[in-house]
Parts: sequence; C-alpha cells; structure tokens
Amino acid sequence: MTLPALDTLAIGWPITRLGVSFFPVFLAGNELPAIATGEASRLVVDELDEPSVPALRVRNPGDKPVLVVEGEHFLGGKQNRTVNATVLVPALADLEIPVSCLERGRWGRPRSARRDEEFTAAAVRAANHVGVAESMRRRGSRAGDQAAVWGEVDALLSRAAVESDTSAAADVKHAVHGRAPDRAAAIEKLAARGPLPGQCGVVVVHGRRVTAMDLFGAPHLLAAHWSALIRSHLLESPVAEGTPSASRVLRLVRRFASTSSQEAPGVGLGVEHRMADRRLVGHALTFNGAIVHAAFFTREGGAAKDA
Repeated sequence: MTLPALDTLAIGWPITRLGVSFFPVFLAGNELPAIATGEASRLVVDELDEPSVPALRVRNPGDKPVLVVEGEHFLGGKQNRTVNATVLVPALADLEIPVSCLERGRWGRPRSARRDEEFTAAAVRAANHVGVAESMRRRGSRAGDQAAVWGEVDALLSRAAVESDTSAAADVKHAVHGRAPDRAAAIEKLAARGPLPGQCGVVVVHGRRVTAMDLFGAPHLLAAHWSALIRSHLLESPVAEGTPSASRVLRLVRRFASTSSQEAPGVGLGVEHRMADRRLVGHALTFNGAIVHAAFFTREGGAAKDA
C-alpha cells in the first residue's frame, strides 16, 4: 500500500544552521483523534518483570492514546534504549514495545527511565530502520540489527572523539557542548525557537543531500518533539556540499509516499507500514487512514540522484 495521505503535503522555506537545512512540512486534511505525547503524556517506561534487552514496558495512565515515536532515546533502566517502531498506546493500556540498546557496556542495577533531550542520532536510526525492515520481512518481528546499531554508535563516538565507559550514544552531546560552545549556543537557539504555526514535520538536508524526514499527523505532536529532533540532527557536522533544493525534497517525499509497503497491525493502535528500496528506508503509522507519524532516511549512494 502507498500513503495517499501524503498527497496533501506541502514544503516551506528552509532554516539552515551549521550546514544542516530543515524544510518545514505542512499536512492538510489529516484527521486524528486527541493524542498525547512527550513528557506531558505522563507515560511510564520501565523494564519487563524479567528484563530483556530488546523490550521495554510502557503504561499509559491517561484517558487518550499516547504516541511513542520511533527514535526516541530513553535513558536509564538497565541500559539506554531507542524505540524501534512508532507506537500509539491506547488509553489505560500496558504494552511491551520493541527497542534496541544504545549503551553496550551497562546491564546492571536499573535506573529510573527518562527521555533524553535528543532523539537518537540519524545515522543510528537509519541503521535500525534497515534492520527492523529486514526482520519484519523475514520473521514478522520488530527486532533491530543490534550489531549494526552498536557499530553506528561506536562510529558516532569515534567521530566525536568521545571515550565512553559504557559505549553510550548519549555521551556524545556532552562532548559537543563542552568543546564547541558556539555550536552548542546555535543548537540551543534553534531548539528553543519551535516549529512554525501549522508545521507538522521536517525534511533534513545536508548541503544538497536529503537525509531524513520526520512527519507527524498534527502540529502539536511535532511541537512536543521539536527540540529533541533538532538537537539530534545538529550533533554532527555534515560533510555534504551544495545548495538545498525544495524540488529535490519533494521528489524524495513523493518517492517515499509511493513506495510499496509491508503492512502489519501496530504494536498498539493503528497500522504500521514499512518501506524500503535502494534509495530510502522508512516507516509510517496510520490510524483510520490518517498519518500519525512517518519517517524515512536515505541510503548513502543510492539517493545521490534525488538527494
């Protein structure tokens, strides 16, 4: 199935900071019920009764569904994790959600779980997307390729010249903020700025190369995650050159929307769609035909023509 809901998508003028351009995305006619997300949702995140690396438990104490977004980075527990699939947790529900480890060197006394102030780095999310898509295709499982994720975390730490006792992805931000105060100030300023009125998502471009998109089904859902998304994309210095192009962005978005997907019932509410071809890998969660959250990442080399 393709995603006809994206036919109403529009792209605005980008904001460029530190070599990264963020194109605002607007989505009309996408009707969703009331949904909570982020810190205000009061979602409880914990280990299973018998803790397991690829799973966490979430509990929704509220009277409306709570959105947990693929790529959210939860610190604590027995080790830090990233969410493998976007999940819409029903009201008053208790669910097991699929995750991957972002802290290879710790598995011990659990700490209280909390959201990191950044999403998982884009390169790590992209590797996890590939692994989960393959796992869904072969086994119907949302397990990631943990070795590939750890490899990307190690590369992230290496590029930032960070030594982490537990090989934790979360340690990168401390190095960036401590060594480059001007860069940290630019990140903080854009993170605090917030999205434009009516904005539902961002397409991220390094130089001329489109790298990623995160799209939410309503402006308030993006607003709740704006700061964490912006911070995650500005953690690293991009190496691509060139001028960002709105037409190039639209070509990639249309390609994503028209790529055949593998469908499966969501972990919670809704239907999950997984897309992958030689140029991009991504997913979407829909509820009654409307977009709840969608994301894609372009593949190195394969996206050169369009990105």
